[in-house]
Amino acid sequence: MRTNTPRVRRAALAALGAATAVGLLAGCGSSTPGESAGGGGEGDGITVQFWHRTFTPVENEWYKDIVTQFNESQDEITVVDTEVPADAWDQKMKAAQAAGKAPDVYTHSGSIQDAVNAGQLYDLGKVVDQAKLDEIIDAAQPVSAIDGTYYAYPLLLEPQTVLFWNKDLLSAAGVDAETAPATWDDLLAACAKIQPTLQSGQYCISPAGDAGTFAWSTVGQQYNFSGHTALTADWTAPDIDDDGYRDLMAKYKELWDKGYMPKQPLAAYVEGKDFGEEKVAFKVSGSWMMSEIGSDYPDLLDKTGVGAFPDATGSTGRSATTLGNFKWVIDAKTKNAEAAGAFLQWALADDPQRLVPFFVDTQFTKVPVRQSVQDAVAADEAAAQAPWSEVVVKDIAPTAISEPTYPWDVSLAVGTAMESAMKGASSPDDAIKTAEAAIQKVIDRDGLPDKAPKN
Repeated sequence: MRTNTPRVRRAALAALGAATAVGLLAGCGSSTPGESAGGGGEGDGITVQFWHRTFTPVENEWYKDIVTQFNESQDEITVVDTEVPADAWDQKMKAAQAAGKAPDVYTHSGSIQDAVNAGQLYDLGKVVDQAKLDEIIDAAQPVSAIDGTYYAYPLLLEPQTVLFWNKDLLSAAGVDAETAPATWDDLLAACAKIQPTLQSGQYCISPAGDAGTFAWSTVGQQYNFSGHTALTADWTAPDIDDDGYRDLMAKYKELWDKGYMPKQPLAAYVEGKDFGEEKVAFKVSGSWMMSEIGSDYPDLLDKTGVGAFPDATGSTGRSATTLGNFKWVIDAKTKNAEAAGAFLQWALADDPQRLVPFFVDTQFTKVPVRQSVQDAVAADEAAAQAPWSEVVVKDIAPTAISEPTYPWDVSLAVGTAMESAMKGASSPDDAIKTAEAAIQKVIDRDGLPDKAPKN
């Protein structure tokens, strides 16, 4: 089972929100997860079951409000909103699907490939206007459609690898505090200057540091260094035995060997506690971390820099981050497809103003998937107080790559190799050989060549 995927990251962030805000909202809906989707067919008085997992308090509030608004906007469809604890989501969803009682509409993270292969998702083109589907920006197409058929409508994209820095700590070391290091060589040179100025217990940088986190957070970096990710395009073989992967491993080993990063994590990759307590000059996390800084460490807002993660030297212009996402999908077995589609379209694909509060209240740390929504969010008066928004939306997201559609075990094999090489447990060559063997087992076990994307 995944131990530190974006899915678990969301659970950690939700827990963090509970500890630092008023508290997580109680479950929004009156239904019990696993109950029948109800309704029994189209017509007046249809009930649509909608499940979403527990997010941060402001996200939960938006979900609650959007359902209330929809129910009040008409009298033919009633949406019942059920909030499921993030750490219980997988178990409850699998049980509901096995019993044929999955909700009509629900949130979905990560790749949709496996769910489509399993016949779990409904073709949105049958119940959502094509013009609305056409509004989804190019960056979100890979997480929305497979071979031209839309199975998901994204609420958001969010870069999973963003560089944050403490301007005061950089300035004290004579390092440029206004611009992110452009390359890894620039980052390492900055750490060489910063390290002598730090106090005991402070470090230059807090990046990913374990196999599970490397597995999902460095996919963009793998592409940045090598021009590809862990499988050949036809999914017939591993594709990590090259100088790009070796160089990436070497860069993390240098951070480790020179003491630029802590040997024991000061905080999880997904949270900003170590940065908020000014224990690190640089922090690597997802764009969502800025929301935490704003809510828990407001004094740091003015002295926090935000920028794209450094490129491999010589490969400037390639992406160095991966786009996480959360989407809404309709269950393939729903008996209320038209009603479910009407709700999904109304909430996500119609009036941009319905979505503005979500992006404003999450402090401009996520990327809308429609240009009209991006424009509406940028026009909000609070946007002027969030200069990082433009960095995330315009500088980072457009060149980011989507999360891989191949199985998690492939990513984990790469993450394990990176941790092993970084800590010196294996040479890069041996770590790559071990990863290749693990990946080949997945290819053979899952018959991946038959499942490779056609495009």
